[in-house]
Amino acid sequence: MTTVIRIDGRAMLPPEPLEKTLAALDALPPDGEIVLQVYCHPRPLFDILRNHGYVWQETVEADGTHEVRIRRA
Repeated sequence: MTTVIRIDGRAMLPPEPLEKTLAALDALPPDGEIVLQVYCHPRPLFDILRNHGYVWQETVEADGTHEVRIRRA
């Protein structure tokens, strides 16, 4: 069973969504996934993920929510 950690950062002020996501990465099991929801394209997060061996998929919903699904590469 895949562990899914959900972070709804839409009501948070920066840098809280980034901080919570980085903390969740430390707790992410090898087969786990983080689902982050924010109202912006989190470019600083993508740079961190790229440099630390993670992959992600970003989709944008009709209401402007960016949903980012993060896994270990």
